[in-house]
Amino acid sequence: METAASPSSLKQTHTPDSSPKPAKKSFVASLRSPSFKEDTYFISHLKNSERKALKELKDKLMASHGADSMWGIPLLGNADDRADVVLLKFLRARDFRVQDALNMLVKCLNWRKEFGADAILEEGLGLKELEGSVAYMHGFDRSGHPVCYNAYGVFKDKEMYEKVFGDEEKLKKFLRWRVQILERGIKLLHFKPGGVNSIIQITDLKDMPKRELRATSNHILSLFQDNYPEMVARKIFINVPWYFSLLYSVISPFLTQRTKSKFVISKEGNAAETLYKFIRPECVPVQYGGLSRPSDSLSGPPKPASEFVVKGGEKVNIQIEGIEAGATITWDIVVGGWDLEYSAEFVPNAEEGYTIAVEKPRRVAAEEEAVHNSFAARDAGKMVLSVDNTASRSRKVAAYRYVVRKSP
Repeated sequence: METAASPSSLKQTHTPDSSPKPAKKSFVASLRSPSFKEDTYFISHLKNSERKALKELKDKLMASHGADSMWGIPLLGNADDRADVVLLKFLRARDFRVQDALNMLVKCLNWRKEFGADAILEEGLGLKELEGSVAYMHGFDRSGHPVCYNAYGVFKDKEMYEKVFGDEEKLKKFLRWRVQILERGIKLLHFKPGGVNSIIQITDLKDMPKRELRATSNHILSLFQDNYPEMVARKIFINVPWYFSLLYSVISPFLTQRTKSKFVISKEGNAAETLYKFIRPECVPVQYGGLSRPSDSLSGPPKPASEFVVKGGEKVNIQIEGIEAGATITWDIVVGGWDLEYSAEFVPNAEEGYTIAVEKPRRVAAEEEAVHNSFAARDAGKMVLSVDNTASRSRKVAAYRYVVRKSP
């Protein structure tokens, strides 16, 4: 696949019942902070002092607390590298200070028993209206980490806020529900050296009522940091408003330096470009400039998308060739923060054929989601998808995918 460097066409030769292969390398560089390095959990990668700390923690745990388990993993199992992964998370969270790590681990074990965390996935908490909008697991990043999305803008509605946070009992139920979401994500982890041992957290700050949710945010941060150490590989904030620095000053005292090093900040209106650095477009929800819709999960794994860039002052034509007579082509296309002109037309191969305007040129607003459409071709030809950014100087990330099916 080509990336657009000047006004040009991206040509795709069609193979029936296929989607374009993903590009071998993303068109954007990684945003990973140089101060953060995710642990591999290979014992051979540890320093001598860290291996010694791991053994000492096991000895102290056996002497003080005896055999126990966490997330179904026996913490003192013989030659169980899953236990090493869990214990190393607590050691890493306390900079390999053994006694501090032990205190944290024992407190966490006690909290899990009191809170009933091991059985929480089976609970019906009656907050179905929050599923898929306030906090939810959705897909994986480019490295295979499960991704958790958080968006609290819905609580700017006072009636909704009172319904969920109106009294102490409601707050407790919400915290249980939020822990339930996190535990679902943890179920997807490998707990193996070299495996996927943490998740990605994405927090959408758009319309978030900062003052009202301050106490709840502190509760959640404290709960997660105390009982889920090293469970987050990256914390991405999107749609960050101007007052974020004030909000950050409130939560900062509750965060370790290592946690802060995992932060990625994306200003308002720049969500797609930031998320594409970490997550493939077909796995990014449509509301954030991706191609993933809730109904997609019913049809199996997401079909790969091709990524490209639309520079300021540029028009890009995507040509999908080799469409046979009687075939139907279905496509999805999205541009992050649209605000440009889009159109689609079918061009027959026959010289006497007429070009068909499948979608007439129209200005697509910045907040619109991905286009999804299909066209049944009576004649053989090609589909041309056009995105026209000639009226803007802003560079935009974009993605598309398609499938062509022959007539039975």
